[in-house]
Amino acid sequence: MRRYPVKSMLGEEVAASEVTERGLAGDRARAVLDVATGKIASAKNPRLWRDLLTIEGARVPGNAELSRLLGRDVRLIDVPPEGAEFERSVPERVLAEGIEAEVPHTVGTLGAAAPGGTFFDFAPIHLISTSTVERIGALSPRGHVEALRYRPNLVIATAHQGFPENAWVGRELQVGDEVVLEVIVASPRCAVPTLAHGPLGRDVDALRTVARHNRVPVFDMGPQPCAGVYARVARPGRARKGDPVRLS
Repeated sequence: MRRYPVKSMLGEEVAASEVTERGLAGDRARAVLDVATGKIASAKNPRLWRDLLTIEGARVPGNAELSRLLGRDVRLIDVPPEGAEFERSVPERVLAEGIEAEVPHTVGTLGAAAPGGTFFDFAPIHLISTSTVERIGALSPRGHVEALRYRPNLVIATAHQGFPENAWVGRELQVGDEVVLEVIVASPRCAVPTLAHGPLGRDVDALRTVARHNRVPVFDMGPQPCAGVYARVARPGRARKGDPVRLS
């Protein structure tokens, strides 16, 4: 299990966590605000914010040092501004033109499937299966890929081949004895998996492989490159690493 104390910064492993409608305790509890634009900083726009993924979310420097590291005037916040927005660079253009290119982007609002006052892009829980990670790795030129590139909260051990969580949408997962998650939709991937994550270097195939082999319809956006699924918390409780997971 992993949580990400600051949106788009590096996460941390946890052995157990309370899970509420706001996700894992302490997950995306804070975010970085771009003072000039009023938008939430997100590594989904790598030209501006890829260096967020060099910072440990559990040990964030002060605003002055953070602004120096990121090259922009920023503030760390724990309450999102009303109507908070973030930018998502078009992933295919990032692949084609590179992370330093100024490419088209879309503008999203936070947390369509999350409680108000949170910093989730969409929903409070993100899951990915070991089968999906292994399949992407097998199809990639590197021969493997790291699960943490996809920034999941939970990595679910599965025996199926391929991308089994595509079939979980609309179903429930019970984690341990208490927590129940309602799977909402497959997770469309942005440029973030391709970026350096702390000591991990760049890997463009972490997105390119998904784009070639697992395009899934997502709402009204049509087929999107997907890996993992988003979920909301149907029943809160405590989850622990190694808990059994049952699909209803």
